[in-house]
Amino acid sequence: MKRLLLLLLVITFGCSMDPKKNLDQLFGNEFKDNEPGAAVLLSVKGDTLIQKGYGIADTQSKEKITNATLFNIGSITKTVVSNTILKLAEEGKLSLNDSLSKYFHDFKNPKIANQVKLHFMLTHTSGLPDNRRKFLDAPYLLSADDQQNWDPIELNDSLAFEPGSHFEYSNPAFDGLALIIQKVSDRKWQEVVADKIFKPAGMLNSKITDGAFPTSGVAHGYINVLGEFTERDYGEEPTFAAAGNGGVWSSIKELAKYEQAIQKATFLKKETIDQSRSIMKYSNWADKNEPFMGYAWFITTTEDGAKVFSHTGTQGGFYADYVSIPEKEIFYVVLANRPFPREDFRKKIFETIGVKLKEIYVPK
Repeated sequence: MKRLLLLLLVITFGCSMDPKKNLDQLFGNEFKDNEPGAAVLLSVKGDTLIQKGYGIADTQSKEKITNATLFNIGSITKTVVSNTILKLAEEGKLSLNDSLSKYFHDFKNPKIANQVKLHFMLTHTSGLPDNRRKFLDAPYLLSADDQQNWDPIELNDSLAFEPGSHFEYSNPAFDGLALIIQKVSDRKWQEVVADKIFKPAGMLNSKITDGAFPTSGVAHGYINVLGEFTERDYGEEPTFAAAGNGGVWSSIKELAKYEQAIQKATFLKKETIDQSRSIMKYSNWADKNEPFMGYAWFITTTEDGAKVFSHTGTQGGFYADYVSIPEKEIFYVVLANRPFPREDFRKKIFETIGVKLKEIYVPK
């Protein structure tokens, strides 16, 4: 009898410690089959613990979410724009030490354009105030593209702080960077990204907002209003058309390819990747927090010291989270088409596989 009891305890304990089962249960409890949901992928040391879709991509068609469903990835887009800037720097078409004045000649205060260099834009330390609401109303922002989102920035009288001295998350900075890609390449920046990032990485189905809404195999974003899911998508929420700060549409399957391409130095040199994923420490730093930004990447460590590279994305009803720990061969990405407790899920996911992450700023 004692042996039987011991065996039952071992079996019960073993089942409760099965990470694949626990992960499936965690997401299955959060995302119901007939509601907007999510696609999630977690791999550890080459073992894919979960790669699955939950819920529906579209409340009208009831199309199921799969690992190939395209979602708007929100601000994870910024890492793509950053990597394209870095690629152009490798090719000698620009320098991270270039001032904005080299590319934009209509700043109300030219001194601002001279002070701000590209590397400050990549690390959210430019000091450029986001004054768009002062000049543009919400209905206009529904359709305002990168240029129209950037124009108000050139009307600033002064900087909020000396570049490099403080962190202030900036969406329009990446609209400006997208325009610079376009200027030095003499073609649409979306085409440049496709050629220099997506194609080498094998991301052949990923898209970037460039006018019309993607129509094939794509999720729609929703929010829950009084118990009903209401669409909050392209054309219904501001800034979707400002593609530089959040215009990439991709899948968990293709974002896994993106991360592999980064780690294998497929589209950038290894030294460039290493630089982009190193915390930028400026000599004039005066922020209350220690620096934690690379070039678009948020950088922290696990409690045992392994580097963690991450970014979140939020736009309309789309919520996304992307975390890579190369030293531990861990990659996690979740793309959702409705809000969910993203930070809590990140913590639970990594606790499931025995990894403790240090806290870090997460843009909302």
